[in-house]
Amino acid sequence: MDSRVLECFLRVAELGSINRAAVDLNLSQPALSRQIAGLEHEMQVQLFIRSQGVSA
Repeated sequence: MDSRVLECFLRVAELGSINRAAVDLNLSQPALSRQIAGLEHEMQVQLFIRSQGVSA
């Protein structure tokens, strides 16, 4: 397990948003989502409940 992936996981958890964490980590949202999905696959557990954000 890569420590960078764990850093990404923690940032998403702290900020409560993959989009905000991606900006903070200077990553694209799809790249960060792939890292989180890979971590979930490796651990065989869903780490986050995903929902569609509503734009106003």
